[in-house]
Amino acid sequence: MSNEAAVSDHQRSWGGGVSPFNVSYGKLMMWYFLVSDAFSFSGLLITYGALRFSNAQWPDPEVVFSAFPGGIHNAPLMFVSLMTFILIMSSVTMVRAVQEGHQMNKAGVVKWLFFTIIGGAAFLGCQAWEWTHMITANPPITIFENPFGGPDGTLGAAGSGPAAFGQLFFTITGFHGFHVFSGVVINIIVLFMTLQGTFEKRGHYEMIEKVGLYWHFVDLVWVFVFLAFYLL
Repeated sequence: MSNEAAVSDHQRSWGGGVSPFNVSYGKLMMWYFLVSDAFSFSGLLITYGALRFSNAQWPDPEVVFSAFPGGIHNAPLMFVSLMTFILIMSSVTMVRAVQEGHQMNKAGVVKWLFFTIIGGAAFLGCQAWEWTHMITANPPITIFENPFGGPDGTLGAAGSGPAAFGQLFFTITGFHGFHVFSGVVINIIVLFMTLQGTFEKRGHYEMIEKVGLYWHFVDLVWVFVFLAFYLL
């Protein structure tokens, strides 16, 4: 009888309908995805950090990232600061979209999702300009002596720093840019679903929350990318 009671209790608490984590299946799967994706970014950034502190010489970010649209070439980190501001503001507009979804306000969700899409697209446009400038301008990469490395070869060769920097820069920022692009596409799809009244028919805007989790994750990752490439 005790076994039957235990089975009965288990079926009542978890029979595929009630989540033990007190969240929906969709949100739970989104969290699992974000955690696994965080490991991917962590591996890339740890690799960057290991190479950054093991090479005798490394590019100076204040010189490498000193260009600004309009022919300005003496504005250290100004353009990437603008990119960061745009992405942070897009996270704010996503928060507002989620809030309007909680209120079942279709018009509010549409408005703030639209602004989020604009912000994401603007960030991608800025990244495209930065990539194009770094590829086509082709200035000599200014380097500085790395106090954490040594030229004796035990902590990295002196000439490998700029090459490693360039390879990891395009790999990691490209990987992050792909996430932003995916988020923009998803937001556009969700925007059309909102306009069609899909979520009003369902009686909730949980999809906006799940997309919001992804978008905030992408913004958070950018903070670490910004720290690694532009400040260290």
